[in-house]
Amino acid sequence: MSNGVARGVWALVVVAALSGCDEKASLQPAQQSGTAPPLPKAHDFLLPPMQVPMGVGWAQGQSPKVAPGLKIEKIASGLMHPRQLYVLPNGDVLVAESNGPGTEPVTTPKQLIANKVKNRSGKGGKGGNRITLLRKKDAAGGEWEKHVFIEHLHSPFGMQLIGETLYVANTDAIVKFSYHSGDTEITAPGIEFADLPGTVNHHWTKALLASPDGSKLYVGVGSNSNVGENGLEVEYRRAVVLEVDVATHGSRIYASGIRNPTGLQWEPQTGKLWAIANERDEIGADLVPDYLTAVQEGGFYGWPYSYFGQIVDRRVEAQRPDLVARAIVPDYAIGSHVAPLGLWFSEKNALPEKYQGGAFISEHGSWDRSPLSGYEVVHVAFQQGKPVGKPETVVSGFYSADEKKLFGAPVGLTQDQDGALLIADDVGNTVWRVTADSH
Repeated sequence: MSNGVARGVWALVVVAALSGCDEKASLQPAQQSGTAPPLPKAHDFLLPPMQVPMGVGWAQGQSPKVAPGLKIEKIASGLMHPRQLYVLPNGDVLVAESNGPGTEPVTTPKQLIANKVKNRSGKGGKGGNRITLLRKKDAAGGEWEKHVFIEHLHSPFGMQLIGETLYVANTDAIVKFSYHSGDTEITAPGIEFADLPGTVNHHWTKALLASPDGSKLYVGVGSNSNVGENGLEVEYRRAVVLEVDVATHGSRIYASGIRNPTGLQWEPQTGKLWAIANERDEIGADLVPDYLTAVQEGGFYGWPYSYFGQIVDRRVEAQRPDLVARAIVPDYAIGSHVAPLGLWFSEKNALPEKYQGGAFISEHGSWDRSPLSGYEVVHVAFQQGKPVGKPETVVSGFYSADEKKLFGAPVGLTQDQDGALLIADDVGNTVWRVTADSH
């Protein structure tokens, strides 16, 4: 890129950043949460409005805010972009430290601008391409022991243990490792178990979940574009949940049309597969709500042709009315551009009674909405296997009151052996632990 072009692009960056408040949201995320969210008219933008706080990390002694009746503590710091968490049977906690591989080609000035603006938040920080193991110390309080567990991975995200085999979802393949209880390090190289769509990598994360009997692995694979603008040939086996047979290594598309399924979990009352999804951008601050939904085998959820059922996205050039006609309406909206990246169902935990049952969702936060949305962990109550009511904020305070500074951003969620909620924070490079406040 020549200096003249670079200066021109940076001028556009400044314009885009300054125009971030030109189109204010008219709906609060809570107003767009539930089974029937209001969906305003779509807008067209030469450049989408952008608002991203500057990533500054946590000051000494600073921490997120928690809802009344809760307390929060730091159990690990100094990590390299921690994204996902997984608790082993002996209570050790695995932390996948990673970010995108940086292989997506930048083909438009708009894409370049978006990347530059988002990276200033700290969300583009260098990932460790490793898994770190945390072990609780005998003494109460303070940070846990920290061990480098597996190195030389390729943008790892999901982790699952079946028997004595640990499966790790790199961005382009599932790899497996032999694991023995108590291990604090695995030095043997991983063995490739199943390939995954790994070219272009507009969405690089690969969520991973084992079936209760250990016979299947389910993988969330995001799209290679916002709405198919890179051509549908690069969307092969993308925007889907894959089902991988552990015995044969073979895979099939279990459900499709889910733009970016970033978290997969089993709902404990019904045993059904549920997912969180990041919906499409660039048609307004109030479009399109991200969602939480049951994932039906063989189901189609609209992407890229439509959203929330049969609402057609006119930006897609080659329409498919046959697919739109059978597009499933997601079960539960959680607000536009909140960017859910962590999902955890909890029947019983170390939090107060109101948080027993239901789903915890971490919202990584918006980049193209003013005011900001997301940047918090919420709880959604369930009754008879279905979400009810509005999301309740559990952990917040990840950005400054003036929305200019970003201290952290929540990603992966899990629950430790004592029932505490654990939160990976990739901007703050921290793992947080939430319990009931006993005082």
